[in-house]
Amino acid sequence: MTIEDVKRKDNGTALMLANEAVVRGALEADVKVVAFYPGSPTSEILDTFGEVLEHFGDYRMQIAANEKVALETVAGASMAGLRSFTSMKSVGMNVESDSMFSIGYVGLNAG
Repeated sequence: MTIEDVKRKDNGTALMLANEAVVRGALEADVKVVAFYPGSPTSEILDTFGEVLEHFGDYRMQIAANEKVALETVAGASMAGLRSFTSMKSVGMNVESDSMFSIGYVGLNAG
């Protein structure tokens, strides 16, 4: 199991950790903006996006000051029409919950 499985461009079977599979799925969904606040267990997702940036260099990655900033970054990108992604631990959901509720009323353009 290596990062090479995440980088593969063919449709063959690949063995990877769950967090690597999340990154692969996001890349296959054509994500263009990713933002994270580092924290276990989701920090592996951030690390994997960083490792494959050179291979799939058509996305922007940001390490945010906190979970709320990460959510607002990807929400802004989505409102502008770019598919975006963030992930966080359950405690981080508490930090960003005010913004999440507002986004639910406003809506987004891209995923």
